[in-house]
Amino acid sequence: MSRRFLFVLGSARTEGNTELLARRAAEQLPPDAEQRWIRLADHPLPDFTDLRHDSDHVRPAPDTNAGLLLDATLAATDIVIASPLYWYSVSNLTKRYLDYWAGWLRTPGVDFKATLAGRTLWGVAALADREPSVADPLVDTLNNGAAYLGMRFGGVLLGNGTAPGDVLKDTEALTRAKTFFAHNPPPARFPHQTPTT
Repeated sequence: MSRRFLFVLGSARTEGNTELLARRAAEQLPPDAEQRWIRLADHPLPDFTDLRHDSDHVRPAPDTNAGLLLDATLAATDIVIASPLYWYSVSNLTKRYLDYWAGWLRTPGVDFKATLAGRTLWGVAALADREPSVADPLVDTLNNGAAYLGMRFGGVLLGNGTAPGDVLKDTEALTRAKTFFAHNPPPARFPHQTPTT
């Protein structure tokens, strides 16, 4: 089965450092790998309402932003969350998209968890700090989400950049981008879990 990559762009800025780094990594994908790019700012989602104790969520209509994102998510073999580091985690646009996953888990007929199990979640993020550990909350958010859904976790490609285009000066990040999607990641696990033998 050919791979189908969904790149979810969570920045409010067009062609920001995170997007530039994600596109550099995507250039290395094989020609038969499909790529779909969705900018969350162009497809805004309303505030997420948690209905789990009241009623079931209803599958969104395909012609809505939520319907478009749900269908694109379900169709992807690889989901790439491209979010700049905002207050040590994902952007508000990205967080809202991930909040919707909680609703899709409880939407009858969607089988969201079963569909995503075994697929791969990746991350790409630009940060304005030379210390990569400041991005640990972002990495944990994606890793733990993948673990909960039984997905593989490809890790997060980090690059440094503040001003527009700065990440293209981060030669280490650009080098990592060349092979970022090349490895076959293991299933994600929660940090407190021990590997099974």
